[in-house]
Amino acid sequence: MRTTATTGRGGDRGQAVPLVLGLVAVAIVVLLALVPLAHAAQQRAAARGAADAAALAGAAEGEAAARDVAADNGAELIGWRAEGLDVWVVVTLGDARAEAKARRDR
Repeated sequence: MRTTATTGRGGDRGQAVPLVLGLVAVAIVVLLALVPLAHAAQQRAAARGAADAAALAGAAEGEAAARDVAADNGAELIGWRAEGLDVWVVVTLGDARAEAKARRDR
């Protein structure tokens, strides 16, 4: 008499379905964990862009222009400093914070 254990048939039947379901579940958990990380990375990039634009505007036209440009980019200017030809700004956008520096022409 043959058994399924000795022939290797029948004992592994249906094993792929739980394995695939487990892999799908793991993939969903990983993707859900990546969403907040991607959002934070996007906020940091947007804050850097807003800081760069605000610094350039501030170097060209002063603090008020830097504040307006930061606001136009969805950020808030929280720091401004001009020293010689250099202008430094600090902006926040959501939870992200970014700093930038620009140099005036003259």
